[in-house]
Amino acid sequence: IAFNVRPGHTAKDIAEKNALTDGMTGLSNRRYLDEQIMLEYFRMKRTGENLSILMLDVDFFKLYNDLYGHIQGDECLKSIAKLLKNSIKRATDIAARYGGEEFVILLPDTDEDGAKKVAETIRKNVEDLNLEHKDSKISNFVTVSLGVATFGSQSEVAPEKLVQKADEALYQAKNNGRNRVVQITQPIQSLEE
Repeated sequence: IAFNVRPGHTAKDIAEKNALTDGMTGLSNRRYLDEQIMLEYFRMKRTGENLSILMLDVDFFKLYNDLYGHIQGDECLKSIAKLLKNSIKRATDIAARYGGEEFVILLPDTDEDGAKKVAETIRKNVEDLNLEHKDSKISNFVTVSLGVATFGSQSEVAPEKLVQKADEALYQAKNNGRNRVVQITQPIQSLEE
């Protein structure tokens, strides 16, 4: 199969980009996210800047797929992915598909207030898409729950555990009724403690 390669891009460049991109949503994939988390973690330790991670889950997505079918479910995820891509403004911010209906947003140089603001904007904007979801137990439209965790240079959380902290906040958001943002405000453990 032959395909055209844009000037300045080799087939190898395209293959490498495809290896780091989620095929369905066009967002970064989990492999790329994991690499970037490691890079940003060590940059955070070096510079003293904050690092925030948002984890997002589509509320009652299995019920959505069961009612509307997997093709429509994929379209729903693509709409949310596009919204996420448009919600991050800086070149260093990354929106990635984590798996299934879960997404992660990596926000370097972002404090707790900034991360919560981004998360709340995303939550509201997904709701405002007005994607019908008749089987949702909380709304007539697709909604999302988000967990937010922010880390500082004194954090003793290992880099491979950063997403887990955001996932713990997401779990609380889902347990507290969904369609909400929950922020873990104390994932930062000072070395002085």
